[in-house]
Amino acid sequence: MNQNKNSNIFLEREPLGKLMLKYSIPLIISLLVAALYNIVDQIFIANADYLGSNGNAANNVVFPLTVIALAFTLLIGDGVCAFVSMSLGARQAKQAGDSVGSAALLSSTMGIIIAVIYWIFREELLTFFGGRINDETFKFAYEYFTYIIIGIPFYVFGQAMNPIISADGSPNYVMFSTLMGAGINIVLDPLFIFGFHWGMMGAAVATVMGQIFTAFMSLYYLSRKMKAVDFSKNNLHYNTRLMKRYLPLGICSFISQISIVISVAAVNMMIRKYGADDEIFSQPQYSQIPMAVIGIVMKFFQIVISIVVGLSASCTPITGYNIGAGRNDRVKKLFSLLLFCEAVIGIIAFVIVEVFPANIANLFGAAEESAYYMDFTIKCFRTYLCLIILACINKAAFIFIQAIGRPYISAGLSVVREVIFGAGLTVIMPMFMGLDGVLWSMPASDGLTFIISAIAIAYIYKQLSKPVKVHQESEEVKIVTDIPSNKNLPVIVIGRSFGSGGRSVGKLVAEKLNIPYYDRAILTETAKTSGMNEKYLEYNDELYTEEYIEEGNHSKNHDVNLRGQNKNNYLEKANKNCLNNLLGNDK
Repeated sequence: MNQNKNSNIFLEREPLGKLMLKYSIPLIISLLVAALYNIVDQIFIANADYLGSNGNAANNVVFPLTVIALAFTLLIGDGVCAFVSMSLGARQAKQAGDSVGSAALLSSTMGIIIAVIYWIFREELLTFFGGRINDETFKFAYEYFTYIIIGIPFYVFGQAMNPIISADGSPNYVMFSTLMGAGINIVLDPLFIFGFHWGMMGAAVATVMGQIFTAFMSLYYLSRKMKAVDFSKNNLHYNTRLMKRYLPLGICSFISQISIVISVAAVNMMIRKYGADDEIFSQPQYSQIPMAVIGIVMKFFQIVISIVVGLSASCTPITGYNIGAGRNDRVKKLFSLLLFCEAVIGIIAFVIVEVFPANIANLFGAAEESAYYMDFTIKCFRTYLCLIILACINKAAFIFIQAIGRPYISAGLSVVREVIFGAGLTVIMPMFMGLDGVLWSMPASDGLTFIISAIAIAYIYKQLSKPVKVHQESEEVKIVTDIPSNKNLPVIVIGRSFGSGGRSVGKLVAEKLNIPYYDRAILTETAKTSGMNEKYLEYNDELYTEEYIEEGNHSKNHDVNLRGQNKNNYLEKANKNCLNNLLGNDK
Protein backbone atom coordinates (compact mmCIF):
# COMPACT_ATOMS: atom_id res chain seq x y z
CA MET A 1 0.00 0.00 0.00
CA ASN A 2 1.34 3.43 -0.84
CA GLN A 3 2.06 5.76 2.00
CA ASN A 4 1.11 9.09 0.57
CA LYS A 5 -1.47 9.21 -2.15
CA ASN A 6 -1.43 12.97 -2.29
CA SER A 7 2.28 13.10 -3.08
CA ASN A 8 1.64 14.64 -6.50
CA ILE A 9 0.26 17.84 -4.98
CA PHE A 10 3.55 19.56 -5.86
CA LEU A 11 2.24 19.63 -9.46
CA GLU A 12 -0.15 22.35 -8.32
CA ARG A 13 2.43 24.34 -6.40
CA GLU A 14 5.93 24.26 -7.87
CA PRO A 15 7.02 26.75 -10.57
CA LEU A 16 5.91 25.64 -14.04
CA GLY A 17 9.34 26.00 -15.62
CA LYS A 18 10.87 23.79 -12.95
CA LEU A 19 8.14 21.16 -13.40
CA MET A 20 8.47 21.17 -17.18
CA LEU A 21 12.22 20.72 -16.91
CA LYS A 22 11.86 17.92 -14.37
CA TYR A 23 9.43 15.93 -16.51
CA SER A 24 10.64 16.82 -19.99
CA ILE A 25 14.32 15.89 -19.82
CA PRO A 26 13.78 12.21 -18.96
CA LEU A 27 10.86 11.95 -21.37
CA ILE A 28 12.70 13.62 -24.24
CA ILE A 29 15.68 11.36 -23.69
CA SER A 30 13.46 8.28 -23.60
CA LEU A 31 11.69 9.30 -26.83
CA LEU A 32 14.97 10.12 -28.54
CA VAL A 33 16.34 6.78 -27.50
CA ALA A 34 13.17 5.05 -28.73
CA ALA A 35 13.59 6.83 -32.06
CA LEU A 36 17.20 5.68 -32.18
CA TYR A 37 16.08 2.07 -32.49
CA ASN A 38 15.10 2.61 -36.11
CA ILE A 39 17.65 5.34 -36.81
CA VAL A 40 20.62 3.35 -35.51
CA ASP A 41 19.49 0.38 -37.59
CA GLN A 42 19.43 2.59 -40.66
CA ILE A 43 22.87 4.09 -39.97
CA PHE A 44 24.52 0.69 -39.63
CA ILE A 45 22.57 -0.69 -42.59
CA ALA A 46 23.60 2.25 -44.78
CA ASN A 47 27.27 1.78 -43.92
CA ALA A 48 27.28 -1.95 -44.64
CA ASP A 49 28.50 -2.26 -48.23
CA TYR A 50 26.41 -5.38 -48.86
CA LEU A 51 23.20 -3.51 -47.86
CA GLY A 52 23.67 0.19 -48.74
CA SER A 53 20.86 2.32 -50.15
CA ASN A 54 18.70 -0.73 -50.90
CA GLY A 55 18.80 -1.58 -47.20
CA ASN A 56 18.02 2.04 -46.37
CA ALA A 57 15.01 1.99 -48.68
CA ALA A 58 13.84 -1.31 -47.13
CA ASN A 59 14.07 0.20 -43.66
CA ASN A 60 11.92 3.11 -44.82
CA VAL A 61 9.29 0.71 -46.21
CA VAL A 62 8.94 -1.02 -42.81
CA PHE A 63 8.92 2.27 -40.85
CA PRO A 64 5.19 3.11 -41.25
CA LEU A 65 4.28 -0.41 -40.06
CA THR A 66 6.09 0.24 -36.78
CA VAL A 67 4.24 3.56 -36.54
CA ILE A 68 0.90 1.72 -36.76
CA ALA A 69 1.89 -0.34 -33.72
CA LEU A 70 3.00 2.87 -31.99
CA ALA A 71 -0.41 4.43 -32.72
CA PHE A 72 -2.21 1.77 -30.69
CA THR A 73 0.48 2.06 -28.03
CA LEU A 74 -0.12 5.80 -27.62
CA LEU A 75 -3.90 5.40 -27.75
CA ILE A 76 -3.61 3.40 -24.55
CA GLY A 77 -0.53 4.92 -22.91
CA ASP A 78 -1.20 8.62 -23.50
CA GLY A 79 -4.88 8.21 -22.73
CA VAL A 80 -4.22 6.55 -19.38
CA CYS A 81 -1.43 9.00 -18.58
CA ALA A 82 -3.84 11.95 -18.89
CA PHE A 83 -6.63 10.08 -17.08
CA VAL A 84 -4.39 9.01 -14.18
CA SER A 85 -3.11 12.58 -13.75
CA MET A 86 -6.66 13.94 -13.67
CA SER A 87 -7.73 11.23 -11.23
CA LEU A 88 -4.85 12.02 -8.88
CA GLY A 89 -5.60 15.73 -9.15
CA ALA A 90 -9.23 15.01 -8.19
CA ARG A 91 -8.02 12.77 -5.30
CA GLN A 92 -9.45 9.56 -6.84
CA ALA A 93 -6.62 7.08 -6.21
CA LYS A 94 -8.56 3.84 -6.71
CA GLN A 95 -9.81 4.96 -10.10
CA ALA A 96 -6.22 5.69 -11.12
CA GLY A 97 -5.10 2.19 -10.07
CA ASP A 98 -7.93 0.45 -11.92
CA SER A 99 -7.20 2.36 -15.10
CA VAL A 100 -3.51 1.34 -15.00
CA GLY A 101 -4.43 -2.33 -14.55
CA SER A 102 -6.89 -2.18 -17.41
CA ALA A 103 -4.31 -0.50 -19.66
CA ALA A 104 -1.65 -3.11 -18.87
CA LEU A 105 -3.93 -5.94 -19.99
CA LEU A 106 -5.24 -4.06 -23.01
CA SER A 107 -1.76 -3.17 -24.33
CA SER A 108 -0.58 -6.80 -23.95
CA THR A 109 -3.57 -8.07 -25.91
CA MET A 110 -3.24 -5.38 -28.57
CA GLY A 111 0.44 -6.17 -29.17
CA ILE A 112 -0.30 -9.84 -29.81
CA ILE A 113 -3.17 -9.05 -32.19
CA ILE A 114 -1.03 -6.63 -34.24
CA ALA A 115 1.83 -9.16 -34.47
CA VAL A 116 -0.50 -11.91 -35.74
CA ILE A 117 -2.01 -9.63 -38.41
CA TYR A 118 1.43 -8.49 -39.53
CA TRP A 119 2.69 -12.06 -39.79
CA ILE A 120 -0.23 -13.20 -41.93
CA PHE A 121 -0.17 -10.23 -44.33
CA ARG A 122 3.58 -9.52 -44.58
CA GLU A 123 3.87 -9.44 -48.38
CA GLU A 124 0.70 -7.44 -48.94
CA LEU A 125 1.65 -4.81 -46.35
CA LEU A 126 5.18 -4.36 -47.67
CA THR A 127 3.87 -4.04 -51.22
CA PHE A 128 1.32 -1.43 -50.17
CA PHE A 129 4.01 0.72 -48.53
CA GLY A 130 6.21 0.80 -51.61
CA GLY A 131 8.46 -2.21 -51.14
CA ARG A 132 8.33 -3.29 -54.80
CA ILE A 133 10.78 -0.64 -56.04
CA ASN A 134 13.14 -3.46 -57.04
CA ASP A 135 13.71 -7.08 -56.04
CA GLU A 136 16.65 -6.32 -53.76
CA THR A 137 14.74 -3.72 -51.73
CA PHE A 138 11.74 -6.03 -51.30
CA LYS A 139 13.93 -8.94 -50.18
CA PHE A 140 15.62 -6.78 -47.54
CA ALA A 141 12.29 -5.33 -46.38
CA TYR A 142 10.72 -8.79 -46.03
CA GLU A 143 13.67 -10.10 -44.02
CA TYR A 144 13.75 -7.09 -41.69
CA PHE A 145 9.98 -7.04 -41.14
CA THR A 146 9.76 -10.77 -40.38
CA TYR A 147 12.00 -10.45 -37.33
CA ILE A 148 10.64 -7.06 -36.23
CA ILE A 149 7.19 -8.67 -35.87
CA ILE A 150 8.51 -10.91 -33.07
CA GLY A 151 9.16 -7.86 -30.90
CA ILE A 152 5.83 -6.09 -31.52
CA PRO A 153 4.04 -7.38 -28.36
CA PHE A 154 6.98 -6.30 -26.18
CA TYR A 155 7.23 -2.96 -27.98
CA VAL A 156 3.53 -2.14 -27.53
CA PHE A 157 3.47 -3.07 -23.84
CA GLY A 158 6.72 -1.29 -22.93
CA GLN A 159 5.92 1.93 -24.77
CA ALA A 160 2.33 2.02 -23.46
CA MET A 161 3.55 1.77 -19.86
CA ASN A 162 6.17 4.52 -20.22
CA PRO A 163 3.79 7.52 -20.03
CA ILE A 164 1.91 5.83 -17.19
CA ILE A 165 5.14 5.39 -15.21
CA SER A 166 5.96 9.02 -15.91
CA ALA A 167 2.53 10.10 -14.64
CA ASP A 168 3.22 8.07 -11.48
CA GLY A 169 6.09 10.44 -10.80
CA SER A 170 9.02 8.39 -12.15
CA PRO A 171 10.14 9.92 -15.46
CA ASN A 172 13.75 9.04 -14.60
CA TYR A 173 12.85 5.36 -14.50
CA VAL A 174 11.36 5.64 -17.99
CA MET A 175 14.53 7.30 -19.20
CA PHE A 176 16.74 4.62 -17.67
CA SER A 177 14.77 1.63 -19.01
CA THR A 178 14.57 3.10 -22.50
CA LEU A 179 18.27 4.05 -22.48
CA MET A 180 19.25 0.53 -21.50
CA GLY A 181 17.04 -0.99 -24.20
CA ALA A 182 18.49 1.26 -26.87
CA GLY A 183 21.98 0.63 -25.56
CA ILE A 184 21.46 -3.08 -26.13
CA ASN A 185 20.38 -2.32 -29.70
CA ILE A 186 23.37 -0.06 -30.36
CA VAL A 187 25.85 -2.64 -29.04
CA LEU A 188 24.31 -5.59 -30.89
CA ASP A 189 23.72 -3.84 -34.26
CA PRO A 190 27.39 -3.69 -35.37
CA LEU A 191 28.04 -7.13 -33.89
CA PHE A 192 25.20 -8.75 -35.85
CA ILE A 193 25.56 -6.72 -39.08
CA PHE A 194 29.36 -6.49 -39.43
CA GLY A 195 30.55 -9.30 -37.15
CA PHE A 196 28.06 -12.11 -37.82
CA HIS A 197 27.11 -10.74 -41.25
CA TRP A 198 23.41 -11.28 -40.49
CA GLY A 199 22.32 -8.29 -42.59
CA MET A 200 18.73 -7.05 -42.16
CA MET A 201 17.96 -9.93 -39.81
CA GLY A 202 20.78 -8.81 -37.51
CA ALA A 203 19.45 -5.24 -37.36
CA ALA A 204 15.95 -6.50 -36.53
CA VAL A 205 17.07 -8.99 -33.86
CA ALA A 206 19.15 -6.31 -32.11
CA THR A 207 16.10 -4.04 -32.03
CA VAL A 208 13.81 -6.77 -30.66
CA MET A 209 16.21 -7.67 -27.84
CA GLY A 210 16.29 -4.03 -26.71
CA GLN A 211 12.49 -3.86 -26.79
CA ILE A 212 12.16 -7.01 -24.69
CA PHE A 213 14.44 -5.52 -22.03
CA THR A 214 12.38 -2.29 -21.84
CA ALA A 215 9.13 -4.26 -21.58
CA PHE A 216 10.41 -6.28 -18.62
CA MET A 217 11.60 -3.10 -16.91
CA SER A 218 8.08 -1.69 -17.23
CA LEU A 219 6.60 -4.90 -15.85
CA TYR A 220 8.96 -4.75 -12.86
CA TYR A 221 7.92 -1.16 -12.11
CA LEU A 222 4.23 -2.00 -12.16
CA SER A 223 4.70 -4.93 -9.80
CA ARG A 224 7.15 -3.39 -7.33
CA LYS A 225 7.65 0.38 -7.55
CA MET A 226 4.34 2.22 -8.13
CA LYS A 227 4.18 5.35 -5.95
CA ALA A 228 1.38 7.87 -6.46
CA VAL A 229 -0.97 5.28 -7.95
CA ASP A 230 -2.30 2.61 -5.60
CA PHE A 231 -1.75 -0.40 -7.87
CA SER A 232 -1.78 -4.16 -7.21
CA LYS A 233 -2.69 -7.37 -9.02
CA ASN A 234 -6.31 -6.78 -7.96
CA ASN A 235 -6.41 -3.90 -10.44
CA LEU A 236 -5.60 -6.22 -13.37
CA HIS A 237 -8.93 -6.60 -15.09
CA TYR A 238 -10.59 -5.24 -18.21
CA ASN A 239 -12.67 -2.28 -17.10
CA THR A 240 -14.84 -1.18 -20.02
CA ARG A 241 -16.29 1.70 -18.01
CA LEU A 242 -12.83 3.20 -17.51
CA MET A 243 -11.73 2.33 -21.07
CA LYS A 244 -14.55 4.51 -22.36
CA ARG A 245 -13.11 7.35 -20.32
CA TYR A 246 -9.36 7.05 -20.90
CA LEU A 247 -9.19 5.86 -24.52
CA PRO A 248 -10.77 9.07 -25.88
CA LEU A 249 -7.97 11.00 -24.15
CA GLY A 250 -5.47 9.09 -26.28
CA ILE A 251 -7.43 9.36 -29.52
CA CYS A 252 -5.41 12.36 -30.67
CA SER A 253 -2.12 10.49 -30.30
CA PHE A 254 -3.64 7.52 -32.12
CA ILE A 255 -5.04 9.53 -35.00
CA SER A 256 -1.85 11.56 -35.17
CA GLN A 257 0.21 8.40 -35.69
CA ILE A 258 -2.26 6.77 -38.07
CA SER A 259 -2.39 10.01 -40.02
CA ILE A 260 1.40 9.92 -40.26
CA VAL A 261 1.13 6.40 -41.67
CA ILE A 262 -1.33 7.60 -44.31
CA SER A 263 0.94 10.52 -45.12
CA VAL A 264 4.06 8.31 -45.33
CA ALA A 265 2.19 5.80 -47.50
CA ALA A 266 1.18 8.61 -49.85
CA VAL A 267 4.75 9.93 -49.96
CA ASN A 268 6.18 6.46 -50.66
CA MET A 269 3.70 5.78 -53.44
CA MET A 270 4.24 9.18 -55.07
CA ILE A 271 8.02 8.82 -54.85
CA ARG A 272 7.80 5.43 -56.50
CA LYS A 273 5.46 6.75 -59.21
CA TYR A 274 7.16 10.06 -60.05
CA GLY A 275 10.66 8.75 -59.37
CA ALA A 276 10.06 6.30 -62.22
CA ASP A 277 9.34 9.29 -64.49
CA ASP A 278 12.52 11.13 -63.48
CA GLU A 279 15.39 11.19 -65.96
CA ILE A 280 17.94 9.96 -63.39
CA PHE A 281 15.93 7.89 -60.94
CA SER A 282 14.15 5.95 -63.65
CA GLN A 283 17.45 4.11 -64.21
CA PRO A 284 17.53 0.76 -62.31
CA GLN A 285 20.80 1.48 -60.47
CA TYR A 286 19.38 4.71 -59.03
CA SER A 287 15.70 3.76 -58.58
CA GLN A 288 15.99 3.24 -54.80
CA ILE A 289 17.60 6.64 -54.08
CA PRO A 290 14.44 8.77 -53.61
CA MET A 291 12.92 6.22 -51.21
CA ALA A 292 16.19 5.92 -49.26
CA VAL A 293 16.67 9.69 -49.07
CA ILE A 294 13.14 10.51 -47.95
CA GLY A 295 13.69 7.91 -45.22
CA ILE A 296 16.81 9.73 -44.03
CA VAL A 297 15.01 13.08 -43.94
CA MET A 298 12.13 11.56 -42.02
CA LYS A 299 14.54 10.07 -39.50
CA PHE A 300 16.00 13.50 -38.78
CA PHE A 301 12.49 14.91 -38.55
CA GLN A 302 11.66 12.09 -36.14
CA ILE A 303 14.52 13.21 -33.87
CA VAL A 304 13.21 16.79 -33.80
CA ILE A 305 9.61 15.65 -33.26
CA SER A 306 10.75 13.37 -30.44
CA ILE A 307 12.04 16.46 -28.63
CA VAL A 308 8.84 18.36 -29.43
CA VAL A 309 6.59 15.50 -28.33
CA GLY A 310 8.69 14.85 -25.22
CA LEU A 311 8.42 18.47 -24.13
CA SER A 312 4.69 18.57 -24.88
CA ALA A 313 3.92 15.20 -23.31
CA SER A 314 5.85 16.19 -20.18
CA CYS A 315 3.12 18.77 -19.64
CA THR A 316 0.42 16.08 -19.57
CA PRO A 317 0.72 15.08 -15.88
CA ILE A 318 1.15 18.73 -14.89
CA THR A 319 -1.83 19.80 -16.98
CA GLY A 320 -4.03 16.88 -15.96
CA TYR A 321 -3.42 17.41 -12.25
CA ASN A 322 -4.08 21.15 -12.43
CA ILE A 323 -7.20 20.65 -14.54
CA GLY A 324 -8.45 18.18 -11.92
CA ALA A 325 -7.63 20.69 -9.17
CA GLY A 326 -9.31 23.58 -11.02
CA ARG A 327 -6.09 25.54 -11.60
CA ASN A 328 -6.75 26.73 -15.15
CA ASP A 329 -4.59 29.78 -14.50
CA ARG A 330 -1.52 27.55 -14.23
CA VAL A 331 -2.57 25.51 -17.27
CA LYS A 332 -2.80 28.67 -19.38
CA LYS A 333 0.67 29.83 -18.31
CA LEU A 334 2.06 26.38 -19.03
CA PHE A 335 0.61 26.46 -22.56
CA SER A 336 2.32 29.79 -23.26
CA LEU A 337 5.65 28.51 -21.95
CA LEU A 338 5.36 25.34 -24.03
CA LEU A 339 4.65 27.18 -27.31
CA PHE A 340 7.63 29.46 -26.75
CA CYS A 341 9.99 26.53 -26.08
CA GLU A 342 8.73 24.61 -29.12
CA ALA A 343 9.31 27.63 -31.36
CA VAL A 344 12.93 27.79 -30.15
CA ILE A 345 13.39 24.09 -30.94
CA GLY A 346 11.97 24.68 -34.42
CA ILE A 347 14.37 27.55 -35.07
CA ILE A 348 17.38 25.43 -34.09
CA ALA A 349 16.21 22.56 -36.31
CA PHE A 350 15.67 24.95 -39.23
CA VAL A 351 19.26 26.22 -39.00
CA ILE A 352 20.59 22.64 -38.97
CA VAL A 353 18.66 21.45 -42.04
CA GLU A 354 19.48 24.54 -44.06
CA VAL A 355 23.17 24.79 -43.14
CA PHE A 356 24.34 21.23 -42.46
CA PRO A 357 22.33 18.83 -44.67
CA ALA A 358 25.46 17.23 -46.19
CA ASN A 359 26.85 16.39 -42.75
CA ILE A 360 23.63 14.60 -41.82
CA ALA A 361 23.59 12.74 -45.14
CA ASN A 362 27.12 11.43 -44.57
CA LEU A 363 25.98 9.67 -41.40
CA PHE A 364 23.73 7.55 -43.60
CA GLY A 365 26.41 6.57 -46.09
CA ALA A 366 25.82 9.26 -48.71
CA ALA A 367 29.56 9.67 -49.27
CA GLU A 368 29.80 6.05 -50.39
CA GLU A 369 26.95 6.37 -52.88
CA SER A 370 26.70 8.35 -56.12
CA ALA A 371 26.69 12.14 -56.49
CA TYR A 372 22.98 11.90 -57.32
CA TYR A 373 22.38 10.47 -53.85
CA MET A 374 24.09 13.40 -52.10
CA ASP A 375 22.55 16.09 -54.32
CA PHE A 376 19.02 14.78 -53.85
CA THR A 377 19.55 14.43 -50.08
CA ILE A 378 20.61 18.08 -49.71
CA LYS A 379 17.71 19.25 -51.85
CA CYS A 380 15.27 17.10 -49.91
CA PHE A 381 16.40 18.40 -46.51
CA ARG A 382 16.24 22.06 -47.50
CA THR A 383 12.87 21.78 -49.23
CA TYR A 384 10.94 19.20 -47.24
CA LEU A 385 11.75 20.73 -43.82
CA CYS A 386 11.87 24.44 -44.64
CA LEU A 387 8.85 25.16 -42.38
CA ILE A 388 9.87 22.85 -39.56
CA ILE A 389 9.31 25.70 -37.08
CA LEU A 390 5.57 25.63 -37.77
CA ALA A 391 5.58 21.83 -37.67
CA CYS A 392 6.94 21.98 -34.11
CA ILE A 393 4.32 24.49 -32.95
CA ASN A 394 1.50 22.52 -34.59
CA LYS A 395 2.51 19.25 -32.93
CA ALA A 396 2.85 20.90 -29.51
CA ALA A 397 -0.62 22.43 -29.80
CA PHE A 398 -2.18 19.09 -30.77
CA ILE A 399 -0.71 17.27 -27.76
CA PHE A 400 -1.47 20.01 -25.23
CA ILE A 401 -5.08 20.36 -26.36
CA GLN A 402 -5.46 16.62 -25.87
CA ALA A 403 -3.94 16.86 -22.38
CA ILE A 404 -6.54 19.39 -21.20
CA GLY A 405 -9.33 16.97 -22.07
CA ARG A 406 -10.22 18.17 -25.60
CA PRO A 407 -9.25 15.04 -27.57
CA TYR A 408 -11.64 15.57 -30.45
CA ILE A 409 -10.35 19.05 -31.26
CA SER A 410 -6.83 17.69 -31.11
CA ALA A 411 -7.69 14.66 -33.23
CA GLY A 412 -9.40 16.88 -35.79
CA LEU A 413 -6.30 19.03 -36.14
CA SER A 414 -4.15 15.93 -36.61
CA VAL A 415 -6.43 14.61 -39.33
CA VAL A 416 -6.38 17.96 -41.11
CA ARG A 417 -2.57 18.07 -40.98
CA GLU A 418 -1.70 14.52 -41.92
CA VAL A 419 -4.60 13.35 -44.07
CA ILE A 420 -6.29 16.32 -45.71
CA PHE A 421 -3.16 18.43 -46.19
CA GLY A 422 -0.39 15.85 -45.74
CA ALA A 423 -1.67 13.04 -47.94
CA GLY A 424 -3.88 15.26 -50.10
CA LEU A 425 -1.20 17.71 -51.16
CA THR A 426 1.30 14.87 -51.59
CA VAL A 427 -1.00 13.41 -54.23
CA ILE A 428 -2.04 16.68 -55.88
CA MET A 429 1.15 18.75 -56.04
CA PRO A 430 3.28 16.20 -57.98
CA MET A 431 0.68 16.35 -60.76
CA PHE A 432 1.97 19.86 -61.49
CA MET A 433 5.55 19.73 -60.16
CA GLY A 434 6.62 16.11 -60.59
CA LEU A 435 8.96 14.70 -57.93
CA ASP A 436 9.54 18.23 -56.56
CA GLY A 437 5.84 18.37 -55.71
CA VAL A 438 6.34 15.57 -53.17
CA LEU A 439 9.07 17.59 -51.45
CA TRP A 440 7.06 20.82 -51.33
CA SER A 441 3.94 19.09 -49.99
CA MET A 442 5.41 19.00 -46.45
CA PRO A 443 5.95 22.76 -45.94
CA ALA A 444 2.65 23.51 -47.69
CA SER A 445 0.86 21.23 -45.22
CA ASP A 446 2.56 22.78 -42.19
CA GLY A 447 1.82 26.33 -43.31
CA LEU A 448 -1.88 25.71 -43.93
CA THR A 449 -2.23 23.73 -40.71
CA PHE A 450 -0.67 26.53 -38.69
CA ILE A 451 -3.46 28.91 -39.73
CA ILE A 452 -6.03 26.51 -38.28
CA SER A 453 -3.89 25.75 -35.22
CA ALA A 454 -3.69 29.47 -34.40
CA ILE A 455 -7.49 29.63 -34.28
CA ALA A 456 -7.62 26.56 -32.02
CA ILE A 457 -4.93 28.00 -29.72
CA ALA A 458 -6.89 31.25 -29.36
CA TYR A 459 -10.03 29.26 -28.50
CA ILE A 460 -8.20 27.23 -25.84
CA TYR A 461 -6.78 30.39 -24.27
CA LYS A 462 -10.30 31.79 -24.05
CA GLN A 463 -11.60 28.60 -22.42
CA LEU A 464 -8.79 28.54 -19.88
CA SER A 465 -9.56 32.14 -18.91
CA LYS A 466 -13.04 31.20 -17.67
CA PRO A 467 -13.54 30.76 -13.90
CA VAL A 468 -13.73 27.18 -12.67
CA LYS A 469 -15.90 25.73 -9.93
CA VAL A 470 -13.52 23.29 -8.32
CA HIS A 471 -15.79 21.15 -6.15
CA GLN A 472 -19.38 20.13 -6.77
CA GLU A 473 -21.43 18.24 -4.21
CA SER A 474 -24.27 15.93 -5.24
CA GLU A 475 -24.92 13.97 -2.04
CA GLU A 476 -28.34 13.90 -0.37
CA VAL A 477 -27.22 15.86 2.70
CA LYS A 478 -27.67 19.56 1.98
CA ILE A 479 -24.42 21.52 1.92
CA VAL A 480 -25.13 24.83 3.62
CA THR A 481 -23.88 27.84 1.72
CA ASP A 482 -25.65 30.58 3.67
CA ILE A 483 -23.82 30.97 6.97
CA PRO A 484 -26.11 32.11 9.81
CA SER A 485 -25.09 35.12 11.86
CA ASN A 486 -26.44 33.49 15.00
CA LYS A 487 -24.64 33.82 18.32
CA ASN A 488 -23.05 31.11 20.45
CA LEU A 489 -24.08 28.06 18.41
CA PRO A 490 -22.56 24.69 19.34
CA VAL A 491 -20.15 23.44 16.70
CA ILE A 492 -18.97 19.91 15.87
CA VAL A 493 -15.61 20.00 14.07
CA ILE A 494 -14.43 16.90 12.16
CA GLY A 495 -10.75 16.70 11.21
CA ARG A 496 -10.01 16.10 7.54
CA SER A 497 -7.01 14.51 5.83
CA PHE A 498 -6.76 12.97 2.38
CA GLY A 499 -8.32 9.50 2.34
CA SER A 500 -9.82 9.78 5.85
CA GLY A 501 -13.44 10.04 4.71
CA GLY A 502 -13.97 13.16 6.84
CA ARG A 503 -16.46 14.66 4.41
CA SER A 504 -18.63 11.53 4.37
CA VAL A 505 -18.49 11.23 8.17
CA GLY A 506 -19.50 14.86 8.57
CA LYS A 507 -22.51 14.49 6.30
CA LEU A 508 -23.63 11.34 8.12
CA VAL A 509 -23.39 13.08 11.50
CA ALA A 510 -25.30 16.10 10.18
CA GLU A 511 -28.03 13.85 8.81
CA LYS A 512 -28.40 11.85 12.05
CA LEU A 513 -28.47 14.92 14.30
CA ASN A 514 -30.52 17.00 11.83
CA ILE A 515 -28.09 19.92 11.96
CA PRO A 516 -26.54 22.05 9.15
CA TYR A 517 -23.39 20.84 7.43
CA TYR A 518 -20.65 23.24 6.28
CA ASP A 519 -17.77 22.42 3.97
CA ARG A 520 -16.36 24.87 1.44
CA ALA A 521 -18.69 27.55 2.80
CA ILE A 522 -16.13 28.13 5.55
CA LEU A 523 -13.43 29.06 3.05
CA THR A 524 -15.85 31.11 0.96
CA GLU A 525 -17.09 33.15 3.90
CA THR A 526 -13.58 33.64 5.31
CA ALA A 527 -12.46 34.92 1.92
CA LYS A 528 -15.32 37.44 1.93
CA THR A 529 -14.69 38.70 5.44
CA SER A 530 -10.90 38.76 5.24
CA GLY A 531 -10.54 40.04 1.67
CA MET A 532 -8.18 37.17 0.85
CA ASN A 533 -8.37 35.00 -2.26
CA GLU A 534 -10.26 31.74 -1.66
CA LYS A 535 -7.69 29.66 -3.56
CA TYR A 536 -4.95 31.16 -1.37
CA LEU A 537 -6.81 30.17 1.78
CA GLU A 538 -7.43 26.68 0.46
CA TYR A 539 -3.77 26.32 -0.51
CA ASN A 540 -2.50 27.23 2.95
CA ASP A 541 -5.12 25.12 4.68
CA GLU A 542 -4.01 22.04 2.70
CA LEU A 543 -0.32 22.93 2.98
CA TYR A 544 -0.16 23.06 6.77
CA THR A 545 -2.46 20.09 7.25
CA GLU A 546 -0.51 17.98 4.75
CA GLU A 547 2.88 18.85 6.26
CA TYR A 548 1.56 18.06 9.72
CA ILE A 549 0.19 14.65 8.69
CA GLU A 550 3.25 13.67 6.65
CA GLU A 551 5.47 14.00 9.72
CA GLY A 552 3.20 11.56 11.59
CA ASN A 553 2.08 14.10 14.20
CA HIS A 554 -1.52 13.03 14.64
CA SER A 555 -1.89 13.95 18.31
CA LYS A 556 -3.40 17.33 19.09
CA ASN A 557 -1.01 17.72 22.01
CA HIS A 558 2.14 16.99 19.96
CA ASP A 559 4.29 20.12 19.63
CA VAL A 560 6.07 20.59 16.29
CA ASN A 561 7.72 23.80 15.13
CA LEU A 562 6.63 25.13 11.76
CA ARG A 563 8.55 28.16 10.49
CA GLY A 564 8.89 29.36 14.08
CA GLN A 565 5.27 28.44 14.94
CA ASN A 566 3.58 25.50 16.57
CA LYS A 567 1.60 23.68 13.87
CA ASN A 568 -1.10 22.61 16.25
CA ASN A 569 -1.55 26.11 17.64
CA TYR A 570 -1.59 27.53 14.14
CA LEU A 571 -4.36 25.22 12.96
CA GLU A 572 -6.38 25.60 16.15
CA LYS A 573 -6.16 29.37 16.03
CA ALA A 574 -7.04 29.47 12.34
CA ASN A 575 -10.10 27.27 12.88
CA LYS A 576 -11.30 29.33 15.85
CA ASN A 577 -10.92 32.63 13.99
CA CYS A 578 -12.72 31.20 10.99
CA LEU A 579 -15.65 29.87 13.03
CA ASN A 580 -15.90 33.05 15.08
CA ASN A 581 -16.15 35.06 11.86
CA LEU A 582 -18.80 32.75 10.49
CA LEU A 583 -20.98 32.45 13.59
CA GLY A 584 -20.57 35.95 14.95
CA ASN A 585 -19.01 34.78 18.23
CA ASP A 586 -17.05 37.30 20.22
CA LYS A 587 -14.71 34.66 21.61
